[in-house]
Amino acid sequence: MALRVSIGQYYSATSPIHALDPRVKLVATVVFMVSCFFVSNLPALVLAAAFVALAVGLAHVPLGRLLAQIRPIVLFLVVTSVINLFFVQTGDLLVELGPIRVFSGGMEAALLYTLRFFLLLLAGSLLMLTTQPVALTDAAEKLLAPLERVGAPVSQVTLVLSIALRFVPTLSQEARNIVAAQTARGASLENKGAIAYARACVPLLVPLFASALRHAENLGRAMDARCYTGGAGRTHYHVMRLDPRHDGLAVALMALYLAALAAINIAL
Repeated sequence: MALRVSIGQYYSATSPIHALDPRVKLVATVVFMVSCFFVSNLPALVLAAAFVALAVGLAHVPLGRLLAQIRPIVLFLVVTSVINLFFVQTGDLLVELGPIRVFSGGMEAALLYTLRFFLLLLAGSLLMLTTQPVALTDAAEKLLAPLERVGAPVSQVTLVLSIALRFVPTLSQEARNIVAAQTARGASLENKGAIAYARACVPLLVPLFASALRHAENLGRAMDARCYTGGAGRTHYHVMRLDPRHDGLAVALMALYLAALAAINIAL
């Protein structure tokens, strides 16, 4: 049983995307994800795909590494495509095999919704690969700082998010070690059906859960030993500053993309 979790794993490289301010990347990614829900025709889909392709090209991230982020969600994309293919019955009838009927509208919806979800996930994966988890959570804390005036625990939430992102690769490695240990003891985890596979994974959850508790306890003790209190007055080692040249260009490109998308949707 191969376990591959790439969430939270930063890909170090020198690129214009890596050099952008984390706040700009976070806002731009969220805006692009939202804009994907307004992609409703082929020209808009081509525009969104071109925008993502430009970002991927500028990021200097290997395509295989980027697609590895999306691999665990392939089943969701397939299910979404199948649902739209067989349940959207508009347009011309293309295929009829007994109760199974495929219409042109269902084919278009399957391709459109699957591809735009794919672009959405690709943008999120690119953000994770080009932004360190600590920088990402610091950016979220800066952007959500105004909510602290109304009593929202922004610092605590971003701290939890930072710890979660930091420990995803660690727990993934722990899971691989547990699988290797169980396999060495004669456990069979390969070539099983869905139900048998789920039952075989149950014995792995206990040591993995114990390992997570152990890491949490060690982290809590380390934070107490360093007198960590968080909250107001906490400073950051790296101070984020906007670069008018690079960050300004990124904001301008994002605005141009949104304007072009709005123009396409209005025209069509």
